[in-house]
Amino acid sequence: MNATNNSDSDWLFEITPKNKFFSLNFKEVWHYRDLLLLFVKRDVVTVYKQTILGPLWYLIQPLFTSITFTIIFNNVAGISTGVVPSFLFNLAGITVWNYFTACLNDTSDTFKRNASIFGKVYFPRIIMPLSVVVSNLLKFGIQFLIFVIFYLYFYYQGAAISLNFSLLFFPLLVVLMGVLGLGLGMIISSLVTKYRDLSYLIGFGVQLLMYLSAVMYPMALIKEKIPNYAWLVNYNPLAYIIESSRYMLLNVGQLSVSGLIYTFAVTILIFFMGLLIFNKTEKSFIDTV
Repeated sequence: MNATNNSDSDWLFEITPKNKFFSLNFKEVWHYRDLLLLFVKRDVVTVYKQTILGPLWYLIQPLFTSITFTIIFNNVAGISTGVVPSFLFNLAGITVWNYFTACLNDTSDTFKRNASIFGKVYFPRIIMPLSVVVSNLLKFGIQFLIFVIFYLYFYYQGAAISLNFSLLFFPLLVVLMGVLGLGLGMIISSLVTKYRDLSYLIGFGVQLLMYLSAVMYPMALIKEKIPNYAWLVNYNPLAYIIESSRYMLLNVGQLSVSGLIYTFAVTILIFFMGLLIFNKTEKSFIDTV
């Protein structure tokens, strides 16, 4: 008579209650990598599936925003970008900024938007916001390609722009921007499950944050023009990412090592805070959404 072997080794997955302070099970996420790729594909395909221009919106938004900023802030307000063409200066900041806002906005309603899926089947919930960060990399890649095209155009037109060795670290800035957007998005998504009206403030908050992140002006300008309020920008980690990105891409502005260290520390702190709140919320959010 053969006995049935029911040892733990016979099971491929084991679902147990989470009892860790921080829970980011990379092994489990790796097991569900096919689902992660499926969600990435869904995010890319469905966003502009029933639109007239489709993925062209990826290009239209940063171009029109850069033109608007150039007219208002550089031509009308007289903000100088030095030897760098104003349009290219703005396009560099907007391209990086758009990746952050896309990650933040798309993860800020994770629980509300996916409540029907979460209530039917188990999978690591962290996969959903992770898929947003990965899928937005494609959007960022398209917009960055547009920046490269305009960069080459202005370069051959004789603009005083150049690259430097620090460009090798530019991918790390993109990762920092994505992780920061993911962390803040997880915090907001968790709060929205209880406080619905918070979702209406996100758009306004993101717009206000853009003006405090040195997207359309150099950080040095704030210190020069309004030194009493310069701390609003100096303590903003996003401002250091934007400023450092322009330094790497256009060789303009400054690269603050201490500012980047501060940005890295704040990003890690916000990410783990978001992860903690996200894991706590996922246990009971289905009753409040």
